[in-house]
Amino acid sequence: MYELGSMSAAGRDLRISPAVTSARISQLEDHLGVRLFQRTTRALSPTEQGRAFYDGARDVLDSVSKAEAQVANITDNPKGALTVAAPLGVGRRLIAPHVADFIQAYPDISVRLRLTDRRVDLTAEGLDLAFFLGDPEDSTLRIRKIADVDRVLCAAPSYLAGRPMPSTGQDLIDQNHECLNLRYPGAKEFQWRLETPDGPRRFQVSGRFECDDGDVLTEWAVAGLGIALKPRFEVAAHLADGRLTPVAQNTPPFPVQMACLYTHRRGQDPKTRLFMEFMIARMLPVLMPSTAAVG
Repeated sequence: MYELGSMSAAGRDLRISPAVTSARISQLEDHLGVRLFQRTTRALSPTEQGRAFYDGARDVLDSVSKAEAQVANITDNPKGALTVAAPLGVGRRLIAPHVADFIQAYPDISVRLRLTDRRVDLTAEGLDLAFFLGDPEDSTLRIRKIADVDRVLCAAPSYLAGRPMPSTGQDLIDQNHECLNLRYPGAKEFQWRLETPDGPRRFQVSGRFECDDGDVLTEWAVAGLGIALKPRFEVAAHLADGRLTPVAQNTPPFPVQMACLYTHRRGQDPKTRLFMEFMIARMLPVLMPSTAAVG
């Protein structure tokens, strides 16, 4: 509940009702003699005592996980739950299709996959591993680079019909093109970083359509609503069949890093390493079909 922010979300995650969740929290508060959460009809927030108890409980669980990992290393039989986060497009195309194969290979491991295009907090959200595109903000975590992923600016022929074809990032602004923006709560001012003859430059693009789901932006682009900046693997099929066309090719977008993020302690867990290596082996042929692995 601390990590998910509500009793209903915690109940869904544990497969119990919100009423049972509330009752168990109340029992724990009675046992401890303190209030762990401030509750209102609209919000749920931890008290100072609640934050302290969470930190202590997290340390205990990490110690248990470490002990289990040591046993698993000895027995070569990794067990337990693995909570993994990934961007929506990455998770849907590159991870989710292979989870069943992973479980078949390691039947004593269970996988909880959390898909979101917002930045995640591994510690606060209790994650073992997070795949991401871009640069991480927290330098205290460990990073396993997977590849530099090619990106493309693209639009549907129906959008381009009757409009000037943009050849540069400046054309996107000067010609008042609709740019489809990926934006989520807390996101910074939106800019597209493109490669120009004078070096990298950030273009502050705009448009009437924004969403926090990258796949929705792809659907909007295919529907002719504007220009999208996408990892090439996410729109490869649309580019191949002509539903999307590359634009502004004189100033292409820079590749974006794809990597795994995990804490130092999670890196000691064999099931974390197994899942990471298993998925990377299946991602690379899609991300870089003619290039060797990076990292």
